[in-house]
Amino acid sequence: MSSAEAPSGGGGGSVRRPLVAILSGAGISTDSGIPDYRGPQGLWRRDPEAEKLVTYDTYMADPEIRRRSWRMRRESPALRARPNVAHEAVARLERSGTPVRVITQNVDGLHQLAGVPARKVLELHGTAREVACTRCHARSSMAEALERVAAGEADPACLVCGGILKSATVMFGERLDPRVLGEAVGVAKAAEVFFAVGSTLQVQPAASLVGVAVEHGARLVIVNAEPTPYDGLAAEVVREPIGTALPRLLGALG
Repeated sequence: MSSAEAPSGGGGGSVRRPLVAILSGAGISTDSGIPDYRGPQGLWRRDPEAEKLVTYDTYMADPEIRRRSWRMRRESPALRARPNVAHEAVARLERSGTPVRVITQNVDGLHQLAGVPARKVLELHGTAREVACTRCHARSSMAEALERVAAGEADPACLVCGGILKSATVMFGERLDPRVLGEAVGVAKAAEVFFAVGSTLQVQPAASLVGVAVEHGARLVIVNAEPTPYDGLAAEVVREPIGTALPRLLGALG
């Protein structure tokens, strides 16, 4: 865990700046054209069958599910999406010298594309920008895999061992990477300000990080259109659109 101290401009030591942690959920990326899967109009509510495409056991057992999953990935807006003003506000805060760590439930990589260094982004649910072999765990780019699909491979196999490929995301039925989760808990404990942005805070263990942060003295700010189970712990709850609220809130810190 990095220190939350930034060097001052003078010659007499350092000025302590508070560590700001930002837990981001699907809501931060909707302005980039990526749908909210769990919101009131989310994909999982509109089409429960879609969950099968990202459920590990079903994916591994059924070649047709895998073929449908690859078609879904080709059509997904995630790889074509660009960062929006909320992602840019987070990157701007990081560039200001404020110690920032992003913990994201999203798999779109937009925080990094906005300019937040990858080492400061913890992707709890993995990334849709890479694929992983379920047998040998070799990783490669999603773009390369989708080129193979476009060329006629409906269910491309690992080029290293022939195993089944999947997106490098955490599917339903898979555990989160314990190293990434452990780092996220460390960030939550160390943060002095903790923002929960665009998350329903219903998916565990990600949502529990909010409670960890508050227990260790963080000031909690929730920015979300709908109520969350943790609103009662927050010092501030903001319902206005994320693209309006987050630049304002983070600008006040930088």
